[in-house]
Amino acid sequence: MLAIWAALIPVFLLITTGYTLKRIKFPGDELWPPLERLVYFLLFPSLLCANLANADLEGFEVAPVAAAIFASLGLMSVLIIAARKHFGGGPALTSVFQGTVRFNSYVGLAIASELWSAAGAALAAVVVAIMVPATNGFSVLALARFSGNKPPRIRRVLLMIFQNPLILACLLGVILNVTDIGLPPVIGPLIEILGRAALPIGLMCVGAGLQLSAIKDTGRVVTEATLIRLIGMPIFMALFCHLLGVSGLTAKVAILMAALPPASSSFILARQLGGDVVLMASIITVSTLAALLTMPLILPFLW
Repeated sequence: MLAIWAALIPVFLLITTGYTLKRIKFPGDELWPPLERLVYFLLFPSLLCANLANADLEGFEVAPVAAAIFASLGLMSVLIIAARKHFGGGPALTSVFQGTVRFNSYVGLAIASELWSAAGAALAAVVVAIMVPATNGFSVLALARFSGNKPPRIRRVLLMIFQNPLILACLLGVILNVTDIGLPPVIGPLIEILGRAALPIGLMCVGAGLQLSAIKDTGRVVTEATLIRLIGMPIFMALFCHLLGVSGLTAKVAILMAALPPASSSFILARQLGGDVVLMASIITVSTLAALLTMPLILPFLW
């Protein structure tokens, strides 16, 4: 348990640091939007690419864990869509969908690295490489179908998925790994240096994006979405890992990722495609804070 808290506390302190800096307006409110873009388009893709390119995947079977991930996400997606009337339908449904399907990979990679060192970081990068395209694709399709705006053409949907910098970075890292090319000289060390900055800055951006004022408006939908995300999703992942024979550290990392709060970038996607941005902000904030309570309860089962 002490090792778990030792892994969690620095992560949540970085989130708290970002929140505090934003509230005292240091160094200024104008810092955070471009910093978020820097993390999303450069630093975090560099981290994913470097981890995947350098990952030792000998003996690692991708198919079973990929099947467990897709089965978990697919089941959650079907259940949320089936309950669309319960969640209000339309833009509200899309925010609940993102809040239950997407995950904050910054937090997950940081915790996996702290708990299981290089092996955890490498496996986390592999799981992220599977989950990022899946969750982004599912979310874009849900927003296109239920946001209430005129549904975008399928070409635009596909472009949004395949132009995603995280998806492209995962693809590049996998190619460099399976071809045994690895990170090239000069450029490789640069990518690794950029990647090291991703987690601390990304976690502070998560904190800066929290909107505690949204808590006072927390209602049934936010509470249910939070419980489904933080408790329901890791249960689904654990079930499918068991059924599909995924075990050991691979299963632990997959369940960890399933237990994370939703990605802060969900707000950006909701704003772009007509989701309920107020509800999305509430779900992200409440889920992130609730994870302070749920993750210490779940992680001992993975240790």
